[in-house]
Amino acid sequence: MSSILTDMSRRRMTPRNNSLVAEFILLGFTQQPELQLPLFFLFLGIYVISVVGNLGLMILIILNPRLQTPMYYFLFNLSFIDLCYSSVIIPQMLPSFVKQNIVSYAECMAQLFFFCFFVIDECYILTAMAYDRYVAICKPLLYKVIMSPQACLMMMVGVYVMGFVGAIAHTGSMLRLTFCDNNVINHYMCDIPPLLELSCTSTSINELMVFIVVGVSVIVASLTIFISYTLILSSICIRSSEGRSKAFSTCSSHIIAVSLFFEAASFMYLKPSVEFQDEDKVATVFYTIMGPMLNPFIYSLRNKDVHIALRKTLKKRVLT
Repeated sequence: MSSILTDMSRRRMTPRNNSLVAEFILLGFTQQPELQLPLFFLFLGIYVISVVGNLGLMILIILNPRLQTPMYYFLFNLSFIDLCYSSVIIPQMLPSFVKQNIVSYAECMAQLFFFCFFVIDECYILTAMAYDRYVAICKPLLYKVIMSPQACLMMMVGVYVMGFVGAIAHTGSMLRLTFCDNNVINHYMCDIPPLLELSCTSTSINELMVFIVVGVSVIVASLTIFISYTLILSSICIRSSEGRSKAFSTCSSHIIAVSLFFEAASFMYLKPSVEFQDEDKVATVFYTIMGPMLNPFIYSLRNKDVHIALRKTLKKRVLT
């Protein structure tokens, strides 16, 4: 009995904010025992592929002068964001497949902050990449002037600033909530919707914050990307059907990545406030886990420059 009382007092120990919960229990992706071990190895494999793919692409861009262009500058940052993005989520997710996954209040809030930071970064860097493709295809003679190193740096600073501001807004509004008795999160990470369900105080400000931050990010990014590709396809610099086909082929990898990310994220955060369901976990997998794994391959499989750079790098390593 004394051990139970000690455990209860430890769980209700008051942290620095108003919350009465000192730790959370992450239920994980599924509660079906027969799926736990296969899913553990599946997501572990996905994480290894994500790390190797993104880190490999970053190293390849650094080592090859051929890839020292604005397009690959943004691609390098996308790979860096995806590497950090997956590292924030999957290592914390894996323990739930083999044991009860308990995280402290501070760890949960830290994961929420970095998750918001990198997911917003991803949103805006995909936007910057769309603008880069528009300038490269429709204004080739001015490309080096418009996409100067200074301009690219300022765009990247803007990407990270937007991510930081959004993460601070979400995490700050979450810290003001009080979590009372229920500390079981029906998710594999500390995400906004399942956390709001546990609050025993009003979440109206948090819900408003979600619609503002996510709405602005999605609308600004979607409009910029849509306008960029509309101008690419209709620009006078592409008059023939062959030219349109070539432009679309050049940008198709980016369109795939954008569609995968924005559709899943919009479904998750811009729907009416309802109870977080197990089906929602599947939607989050597409933009939190599958996206960072697939992006290195989406941007390299149809990219001749990457193929050439990879062959040259491997040839140098073999000869040395």
